[in-house]
Amino acid sequence: MEGEKNLKRKSSPLPETDLKTEEKKPRTDRGAMKSQHQKREREKTRGFDKTIVDVFSEFQPLSLFLTKVRGIDDRFNSTGAVSIKDILSPLMGNLQASCQFNFMVDIPWLVEQYPKQFRDKPLLLVHGEKERSETQLKADGIPYPHISFCRAKLEMMYGTHHTKMMLLLYDCGMRVIIHTANLISGDWDQKTQGVWISPVFPRLPEGEKASSSSSSSSSSPSSKALPGDSPTKFKRDLLAYMAAYNVVPLLPWERHVREHDFSAARAYIIGSVPGRHTGERKAAWGHLKLRKVLQEAGPDKKEMSSWPVIGQFSSIGSLGATPDQWLCDEWLGSLSQCQGVTPTPLHHSKLQLVYPSKENVRLCLEGYGGGGCLPYSIKTAKKQIYLNNFVRKWGSEGRGRTVAIPHMKTYTRVSPDYTRAAWFLVTSANLSKAAWGMLEKQKTQLMIRSYEIGVLFLPSHVGCDGSFPVAKTAEEVVDSDEVMLPFPYDLPPPTYQKGDRIWMWDVPCVDLPDIHGKKYCPRL
Repeated sequence: MEGEKNLKRKSSPLPETDLKTEEKKPRTDRGAMKSQHQKREREKTRGFDKTIVDVFSEFQPLSLFLTKVRGIDDRFNSTGAVSIKDILSPLMGNLQASCQFNFMVDIPWLVEQYPKQFRDKPLLLVHGEKERSETQLKADGIPYPHISFCRAKLEMMYGTHHTKMMLLLYDCGMRVIIHTANLISGDWDQKTQGVWISPVFPRLPEGEKASSSSSSSSSSPSSKALPGDSPTKFKRDLLAYMAAYNVVPLLPWERHVREHDFSAARAYIIGSVPGRHTGERKAAWGHLKLRKVLQEAGPDKKEMSSWPVIGQFSSIGSLGATPDQWLCDEWLGSLSQCQGVTPTPLHHSKLQLVYPSKENVRLCLEGYGGGGCLPYSIKTAKKQIYLNNFVRKWGSEGRGRTVAIPHMKTYTRVSPDYTRAAWFLVTSANLSKAAWGMLEKQKTQLMIRSYEIGVLFLPSHVGCDGSFPVAKTAEEVVDSDEVMLPFPYDLPPPTYQKGDRIWMWDVPCVDLPDIHGKKYCPRL
């Protein structure tokens, strides 16, 4: 009986107190699903609000959510969508301490997102601020004695601490959240963001804790098996990522990770850390880590030759004067990797890049101001005009978010009819060499400037055969008796229309006003 109890606790995505709630939602009985759908429709008409536990349970096992958006129809926020207050809710676990990794942090706002009973719990902020901005951040934290700080080392020019991750320690285990939003009000209000929420990982038994703690912590993932790791090596890769910071304040959190059972994790970590990585470390980070996972466990090449790769992001770096310098060579080579074969990039025609157009921004909920999170400059754009051959507009009618500018970053490979996906990655990494890495010295080392983290989903780890069926709406995920991938945007992505162009945040827009009646004249 004790073994069965432990097995149930390991596989549950909810705290022990919520197991009964989860068990009331069978997913394999079609009749039960139809009854559940009818109940949900009735609840909508009554203005019924589901709890975060209900929302979380409906989207298992992938556990991939969008953030709630103010100003869209309520039905698009009631299923498959969460707020930061939902994530930190006591219904998700009795919080003891938390660690927030992020790029931008508004400390007073962040503290307000925690429930009152958790606002004095220890909180570690991992950031990349330096000099005056670091001084200001720490000054903002003075009224909150429970907050401590950890500065990520950024020794490479143009590098940033861009990772967005939460580690939540409960009295019954710990949870990992990997997402795409800064810890500021505007990022959780009217933008499209992605959020992966792990199950609660229980503590290891004492004997296994000791074994796990004695394992060496290294920034290079080890082949040695860790107690409580998953088939995706989630625990090993999370520890390697944290160890790469090489800072004392993270050591207690590394210990927490080692002492918990991550065997229920069904996603892979794809991380980036600054440095020039050689040897076996070269394939541990950036696009080469994605390449390695796809080569070991990705799709079969026989079916993939006609499947396009789609990237979707909120910023574009300097990619080179021609597409073959980086974009369609080493980067696309990694994203088009198939199981067991030598990497060969797809033909250019199979690459699609989703990035908001000027019209997307003009008509969004925030108007032209929404383009502030899309920092693509005309100076950079003029050097890589070839991108116009690949770009597609943002559109998310199925999830109600065409009017919510996307700050999320996702990468995927889909079937020619856009009904299935071979894999899906949600990450903090934009389309840049700084985030993904660039090969140097005759491809013997990978140079990465920034910290990034994401989670990769493969069909084999959630019971899908070969590929994910794509769900165009959140309701499809809940009503289906099979696992479906909740796609965040419309497929196929809409093409740019004549007269429209890619959004550039330093180009004036004075021909037409936005939905607030304003025109756009950025400071030059």
